[in-house]
Amino acid sequence: MKVIAILYKGGEAAKQEPRLLGTVENELGLRAWLESQGHEYLVSDDKEGADSFLHTNIVDADIVITTPFHPGYLTRELLDKAKNLKLCVTAGVGSDHVDLNAAAEKGLEVMEVTGSNVSSVAEHVVMSILLLVRNFVPAHEMIERGDWAVSDVARNAFDLEGKVVGTIGAGRIGQRVLQRLAPFDCKEFLYYDYNALSPERERELGARRVTDLKNFVAQCDVVTVNAPLHDGTRGLVDAALLQHFKRGAWLVNTARGAICDAEAVAAALKSGQLRGYAGDVWDVQPAPLEHPCRAMKNPLGGGNGMVPHYSGTTLDAQSRYAAGTKEILENFFEGRPQTPANVIIGTKGYATSSYGQR
Repeated sequence: MKVIAILYKGGEAAKQEPRLLGTVENELGLRAWLESQGHEYLVSDDKEGADSFLHTNIVDADIVITTPFHPGYLTRELLDKAKNLKLCVTAGVGSDHVDLNAAAEKGLEVMEVTGSNVSSVAEHVVMSILLLVRNFVPAHEMIERGDWAVSDVARNAFDLEGKVVGTIGAGRIGQRVLQRLAPFDCKEFLYYDYNALSPERERELGARRVTDLKNFVAQCDVVTVNAPLHDGTRGLVDAALLQHFKRGAWLVNTARGAICDAEAVAAALKSGQLRGYAGDVWDVQPAPLEHPCRAMKNPLGGGNGMVPHYSGTTLDAQSRYAAGTKEILENFFEGRPQTPANVIIGTKGYATSSYGQR
């Protein structure tokens, strides 16, 4: 079979560090194995435009592998051209870069390595919450430029203890975030999700469900977004919803950039409605230089905790999602059942409730 993969360029770092498996240079560690099985394996980072590697090679590809970190967008129009395509694999978690409705209609299977980076992302969420609440970035920048004015940073630094923290989405990542925050003695944990947790799980997490989103954000000092991108979450955090946040709340988004309206977030930060916004996901990746989330600030010159999309691609996570990708391919080639949690679109259509209510 012809297998193609869209990965990100690792450059010199990938040559020096072979554990950067999710790069063009290290190819998820799959080349020797795939070629020993008689398959053709083509890898590139070139994904945009009619003449790109992705658009020209998907026409006769049997399998396409993509990642959330440098997504190859598999639109309906592109899938229409892929006459031989049978399987789309996400090396990582989150398959919103695939037109899932089109894939289901065409009988394409869509898999992802569920759970491969949930701990990695949950740790990044906790780090992001702390750096915002403690006003870390302006304090570090002060040291770099040789200044020392404690009051300038302390005036916007707080404790996480005693704060209300809420997660939009209470799946694998959202639950792990709340677990990891338990030692900080927060006042309360809230969650907003169309899938209710069991009463036993709510007690274990110490979490209370709020079913109205406006009411939910109005109660939170910190809101963290841990939901997949689908029709029900795209643009969910917009200018109208931001007006219902507590003034001076913090917002963290490591889920998908398009869940939050970037222009609205930047405006809310500038006005002080938000005290801070952090995350690693962008509505366009790589983000253009003029993207509003690159340089936005709150009225005191802080509040920006944005980084490139890397929370789920630590070296530990890359090892897990590379191994998971190989397992999915092995099962596919040998006709074995896939791990149910990895199946987004199966032979009978949607196999998950994670991408919206149906």
